[in-house]
Amino acid sequence: METDIRWQQRFHSFKKALKKLLEVVENKSLEDLSELEAEGLIQRFEYTYELAWKTLQDLLRYKGYTDIAGPNPVLQQALQDGYINDEDGWRGIKRSRERTSQIYDEATAEEIAKAIFSNYHILFQQLETRLEKEI
Repeated sequence: METDIRWQQRFHSFKKALKKLLEVVENKSLEDLSELEAEGLIQRFEYTYELAWKTLQDLLRYKGYTDIAGPNPVLQQALQDGYINDEDGWRGIKRSRERTSQIYDEATAEEIAKAIFSNYHILFQQLETRLEKEI
């Protein structure tokens, strides 16, 4: 495949963002994070999620789904086509992302950070593995 395909370019950015997220998850424990580090973790989560669904959107467009746009339809089609497989997990990721952009408080931040450590980073890694097979 050509290297200038848009979804592959976006996927490259997604992988870099995921690597940054994993630097925290794999080298720290949730309890060891300072407030500033927790905020940084959440920010890394935000841009990793944004790149994840936008990569999927670009891939789906490449595959011929020209009328699918936005996170909800993209994630739904990605589930149907087998690019992602944990519907509840991805809905949780999406809800968490929405919460980070609407309000910021310590309890919400802690809840999202826990989810990043326990589940979200794994779902992002599974997506990375699946999309590597597309290339």
